[in-house]
Amino acid sequence: MIKIRLELDDAITYGTKRKSVELARKGLKEARRLKLGGEEEYFLGQLQILKGNFVTAIEHFDAAIKYNPRDGAAFNDRALSMVELGIIDEAIGYFDRGIGVEPDFATIHHNKGWLLNNIGRHTEAIKCFKTALKLSPNRAVTYDNLADALYNLGDFKAAQAAYKKVLELLKPGCCNGIKRQIRLQLKVIEGKLNEDQDR
Repeated sequence: MIKIRLELDDAITYGTKRKSVELARKGLKEARRLKLGGEEEYFLGQLQILKGNFVTAIEHFDAAIKYNPRDGAAFNDRALSMVELGIIDEAIGYFDRGIGVEPDFATIHHNKGWLLNNIGRHTEAIKCFKTALKLSPNRAVTYDNLADALYNLGDFKAAQAAYKKVLELLKPGCCNGIKRQIRLQLKVIEGKLNEDQDR
């Protein structure tokens, strides 16, 4: 089940919605075959997220957590569903609960950092991203978000290095839209670094 969860996480981050739905259905089918109630609830929650039914997704993640109170991913995805519903402060608490039960799961640290960065808490976000990268050093998406947080703080040199790392980690032939956006952002950063030199 872990393999399907990881494939699903990757598809949600870099793949298509269709591929994500396909993997969530595959996980659900396998969970039912193995009679794993917690896994079944987890994949039902994923399918509801993909449909945009965040309240129903939360109900499934709560059920998954009842089956397995140490399922950090269920806490993580419950928190993401809460963010979609605008429940920000409580979502941070659910990220923290997920980290508490599964501290070595890089995705939770990453997603908490993503939320903190989006609400203007950039320094805290950077700490989360660095923890995620210690746990999973080749996560391009985490370098991407780290670069954004560094940029938001005005640390253009460090942001530039992080964006370059994203380009290095992304596989050839995939994520061309993301690569294009990063190259545009690198041009903006080069402009800002040149302005700083001219002062």
